[in-house]
Amino acid sequence: MSEEINDHNQDEELNSDMLPSQTGEGSGETITRVSGMFEDWFLDYASYVILERAVPAIEDGFKPVQRRIMHALKELDDGRYNKVANVVGHTMQYHPHGDASIGDAMVQIGQKDLLIDTQGNWGNILTGDRAAASRYIEARLSKFALDVVYNPKITDWQASYDGRKKEPINLPVMFPLLLAQGAEGIAVGLSTKVMPHNFIELIDASIKHLKGKRFTIYPDFPTAGIADFTDYKDGLRGGKIRCRARMSQQDKNTLVITELPFGQTTTSLIDSILKANDKGKIKIKKIEDNTSANVEILVHLPSGISPDKTIDALYAFTNCETSISPLGCVIEDNKPLFVGVSEMLRRSTDRTKALLKSELEIQLGEFENQWHYASLERIFIENRIYRDIEEQETWDGVIKAIDEGLKPHIGHLKRAVTVEDITRLTEIRIKRISKFDIDKAQQKIDALENQIAQVKHHLDNLTQYAIDYFTRLKKDYGKGKERKTEIRVFDDIQAAKVVLRNTKLYVNRAEGFVGTSLKRDEYVTDCSDIDDIIVFTKSGSMMVVKVESKTFIGKDIIHVAIFKKKDKRTTYNMIYRAGSGLPTYVKRFNVTSVTRNNDYQLAGDKKGAQVLYFSANPNGEAELVTVYLRAVASVKKLRLEVDFADVLIKGRSSKGNIVSKNAVKSVELKEKGLSTLKPRKIWFDETVQRLNLDERGDLLGEFRPDDRLLIINQHGNVRTIIPEVTHHFDDDMIVLEKWVPKKPITAIYWDGEKERYYGKRFLIDSPDKEETFISDHSNSQLELVSTDWRPVAEMVFYKQRGKDQRENETVSMEDFIAIKGISAMGNTFFTEKLKGLNWIDSLPYEEVQEVPKTEIEVVDEKVISPSGDATAEGTKPSDDENGDDGEGQTTLF
Repeated sequence: MSEEINDHNQDEELNSDMLPSQTGEGSGETITRVSGMFEDWFLDYASYVILERAVPAIEDGFKPVQRRIMHALKELDDGRYNKVANVVGHTMQYHPHGDASIGDAMVQIGQKDLLIDTQGNWGNILTGDRAAASRYIEARLSKFALDVVYNPKITDWQASYDGRKKEPINLPVMFPLLLAQGAEGIAVGLSTKVMPHNFIELIDASIKHLKGKRFTIYPDFPTAGIADFTDYKDGLRGGKIRCRARMSQQDKNTLVITELPFGQTTTSLIDSILKANDKGKIKIKKIEDNTSANVEILVHLPSGISPDKTIDALYAFTNCETSISPLGCVIEDNKPLFVGVSEMLRRSTDRTKALLKSELEIQLGEFENQWHYASLERIFIENRIYRDIEEQETWDGVIKAIDEGLKPHIGHLKRAVTVEDITRLTEIRIKRISKFDIDKAQQKIDALENQIAQVKHHLDNLTQYAIDYFTRLKKDYGKGKERKTEIRVFDDIQAAKVVLRNTKLYVNRAEGFVGTSLKRDEYVTDCSDIDDIIVFTKSGSMMVVKVESKTFIGKDIIHVAIFKKKDKRTTYNMIYRAGSGLPTYVKRFNVTSVTRNNDYQLAGDKKGAQVLYFSANPNGEAELVTVYLRAVASVKKLRLEVDFADVLIKGRSSKGNIVSKNAVKSVELKEKGLSTLKPRKIWFDETVQRLNLDERGDLLGEFRPDDRLLIINQHGNVRTIIPEVTHHFDDDMIVLEKWVPKKPITAIYWDGEKERYYGKRFLIDSPDKEETFISDHSNSQLELVSTDWRPVAEMVFYKQRGKDQRENETVSMEDFIAIKGISAMGNTFFTEKLKGLNWIDSLPYEEVQEVPKTEIEVVDEKVISPSGDATAEGTKPSDDENGDDGEGQTTLF
């Protein structure tokens, strides 16, 4: 070997990759230029893995092992089940690898429930349980596979690896099988990840393509779940799919997971939930896995834990939400090809059309040959040409005699008579000639002519024939293959808003430390390890840092809190001295974006700068303070009042307004302030079923801190909630609006026990409690509900036999019944079943607007949290609300 390599590289220079010779110690011999051989070997190995193992062919959608399994199943097919071990052994005649890889590949095909009819324990894709050993399970080809995968007449064949057998180069699959099953594989230098798509949707898309229409296809996963395909990018490199488990609230302390994200099992999902619980991201009491044929995972929550927030936390910190990066890579002409799923479908559909054409052409040739021979046979027998060979003594004479006897009668034939045709005529038995029926022979010829005409018609209308073919597949095999995965646009979940704050934050104000390990010092708030902390010191320094066990900020800390990025409502009010002998200023500002661990000087960097008064106000409250000046000879007025409502909200780097050029002795709070911010506008995005502040969806109104949302569902349940963007809404919700406590709710419902309609009007007395306002009989159902002040109902009656159609009647609900308690049954509205009940235009009503009374609550001695909405004249948004810090600094996190 050493000599061969040296001979091969004798004209090349030695390089630094030379290896010591193993032929003798100290001989100085070297092996040079192994790189050339290495490159050849590596390329051969890479090509083999790519072409023969990991990546499917675009023609039939199979990897080599899958194709060989399907070929072996066809060879063994007799309608009965075969032991998988037997199929694996038969496949080894074509696949030069071990039985384990063949068995695993066969189980994967069987679990997709499309090509293989399985019997026995084939594992469970929901729980991740493995299939039983191949000697215990059985398989046979499904009817679908027999219909669309095989046709030896249009199959190209090649010799198997040992030359003893013939195997298909590609199977004539007449269906977008690759997209239906999906494919995943890792080769050398590349990989493929084609998602499974819906059977029916693929057929519909193929039909659209044949009709020249546009189409769009999205994956459909066997584990169901919910998926966001906004960034799918047609399955090309760079695309992304977000998958979520289907989760709902069973009761106030229990969540139930009924569907899984693609690629997850109940085991992996539960493990991720337990891991997140151990890390303190979420808090759960216990998990029950009741999965059998369907997924059912019960997540029990401790009392006091919000189910809505926990749902978001599960999506944020566990495998309840996963991200998948598709990659469409296939083999075409022995080369890898990166292509989107739409192009895959187009090519598959075009290939199906071409295969159908080949089938029809073969059928046409067979029918024409049958017609040709049937016509010759009729001529041969009907004209008694067989008698012409009685006197012939040689074979050539026989052939010539028959040929001469046929010539007067073959003018209508479509091709010339060959020796093979005449030879077949000589093989007709005397018994058949004696029982020959001319009429039946003609009927057979006529039937063949009809079949020929039909095949020619299909060839002339090949596109419609292909459409009819796909339509038949949908009719025959589409039942039970409806879409499982729900397509939905997801809202982004901010981890900081849903993480469980199970760590306590402490501060040592004098020494300037904050952290979770300072348990002997002052407690600040609960926090999590992904939170940021904003800290202000007496010298006017501000810093935002991550939660750590112990972090030094600076001595004399005056305020510590959890930092909320892009928070435009929290307003900081500050009076500070800019330095020794310098004036005192007042300023108001927001902090919406900062660079973490950067020291911001809010009172200037002069010696002696000091914060004299500071407050953090979650709703932009503007308090009134009294400023006391030092008594000096030149100062006549020793007390000033400063109303922060008169100060504009600017950037944090602005100096603010001068309070006094004289020395300030102290600042005291005189009067707690009202909010200088407008009520929050809240929208509801029906697409994602979530509230937002980003103007997406329908505007629900402007909300003050005490305002609530009214929610009514189809089951007759009503409740009110304080609007939070993390809240989840059920699919059966029929009313969502801002709650007006004095506005009555009007309902008409069918009572299942008394079998009559009831009408009622009521107010909500217990805002924090969910209540049912219809009777609790199992057959009771809500018919109409309205939150208008004066609704009017219309009754549509059934037509009674022998009577004229009764005219529709209207009822003013205000006149029908007075406002009563929510638990009242109401008044009988109608005693018989109605054809229809509708709301029509309500009666006019002019609502009396009341000026809301504002209650002010002191949170601590400096942070005021009023619930009012009075806006100070001249107040404007912060200069840095779009991310600018007043100094040109941009957000880095």
